Parts: sequence; structure tokens; C-alpha cells
Amino acid sequence: MRLLVCTLVATATVAAQGVPPGGRPLPDLQPFLQQVRTRLQPDDARQVGYAFTYTERKLKYDSQGKPGRAAVTVTESYPGFAPGEPRWDRVIEEDGRRVPEATLQKKDEERRKEAEAFARRLQDPRERARLSRERETDHREARERIDDVFRVYELAMLGRQSVEGHDTIVVSLTPRPAASPRTREGGWMKAFKGKAWLSESEYELVRLDMEAVDNVSIGLGLVARMHKGSTVSFSRRKVDGDTWLPARAEYRFNARILLLKSMREGGTVDFSNYRRFSVDTTTAIAAP
Repeated sequence: MRLLVCTLVATATVAAQGVPPGGRPLPDLQPFLQQVRTRLQPDDARQVGYAFTYTERKLKYDSQGKPGRAAVTVTESYPGFAPGEPRWDRVIEEDGRRVPEATLQKKDEERRKEAEAFARRLQDPRERARLSRERETDHREARERIDDVFRVYELAMLGRQSVEGHDTIVVSLTPRPAASPRTREGGWMKAFKGKAWLSESEYELVRLDMEAVDNVSIGLGLVARMHKGSTVSFSRRKVDGDTWLPARAEYRFNARILLLKSMREGGTVDFSNYRRFSVDTTTAIAAP
């Protein structure tokens, strides 16, 4: 889901634009999309200065499409020790039951030890250089995925729509049959079509809906195969008055894992309680 959000909304060849019936002219396409691209940023990068809570609700479906009992997990998420480092998540509630305080304290202590070890490693210039190279590699790979958007999608401007009080430009994303992507993620894009809602005044992604129009093979189909008809929807909201961050994701998929096990699953992820947070790896870490 995050890869779709990070890479699908970028400049691309547009099939149509103009004046919506009864409305004012749509903005000039290329300048608008260029502004969108300058603000295009992975959610992990946007969230790096924030702690937040996310609530996952997972549903499994039987062969008739009937849902079972939902599994609900509430997790606190904190920034990694440095940009590009993995975030630290700790589950605080499962199916309505609070995780025991002793368990949480144990995880906090483990994290403090990891922080101290990380701070010691950073005293070595070679370690700092290695982390810098990794960040550069991550940035280059992200740009390569964005470049694949140019190769994979035709993008059509459809009109305007208000989403939670924000005027947005709606665009469709249709994969080109003869596209030749150069990344693994670009290959997955070819199996999806959808729509994106972009803030007209702030050039930010507000909502993204995607649907698989073909099967998606992972590991040549040996690891997993996601079937046609799987869907994902993603939305953002403004935090602190100026930063657009994930608000909600919904998904449903039908897949086969390792050629043996069928999975029919759906669910939601709701993000809440965003607050500024910084990590000092030389001191103990605690919730703000």
C-alpha cells in the first residue's frame, strides 16, 4: 500500500483535460502536476518526526465471502533512531485487552538498550558512512520507482471534487499495455488501475483508490499471487495545520501463498494521535 502511495501520484502523460460541465476550467495540467511532484514524499519520510497510534482491524473471509470475527490491534509507533532507520512499534492493546504494564516496561527496557548500542555504533565514522550510503540508496530507489510511473501509467484529469472540505482534482491512472517498467514495484503497478484525488491549492495527495485488474505475482508466483479484484483505498489529512499524513487505509484481497494456502482477507488501518517526537539515542526513551 505504501509503495502505491509513494509512487503512483507523480507526473505522467495525461490523456485528457478541459472544462468540466458547468464548472470553471481545470488548472493547466503540466504546471499542476509539477507542483504535485515537488511535494511527492514517502509516508515514512513524512512521519519521521512524529509518534502516532494506529488501529488495525483484520477480517478473514470464507470461500463464500462471509467475514469472520475481526481481530483488532492498537499499536504505538515511534520514530527510528535516525532518518532511514526502522520505526519502533509496540502493541498496547489486542482485541480490547490492554497489554500488561510489565510487558510494556520490558519492551521499553529492550528499546533503551538498543538505543544505547546504536549511539555507540555512531561513534565509528565507518558506521556513519554506511548509514549515509544506505540513505542515498533508498533515495535513489524511490526515484527509480517514480520514474516507472512515467513508463507504466496514462493519467487522465477527470474533474473536481470536494473531499472533507478540500477542493481536489480527480485523475485516473490506467496502465499502458506495452509499458516496460524497470523496477519490481513498477511491474506490480501494471496490474493496478485507479483514481487519485489531489488538493488543488496544496498539490497534496488526499485520497487514492486502486484495484487489481490482473493477478499480481510475487517471487514469480512462488511466494504469493494476489488475484484480480483486490482493492486498496488510502487517505491523508492535515496535521499541525500544514503536514499531510496518513489517516486511513482500507484493503481487501484474495491471494494464494506459497502455491498452497488461499487467503481472503480485508481490513482497515486508522491513524490517530499524531504528536511531534524526537529521539535522543544518548538517553532513555519514553513516551512523551
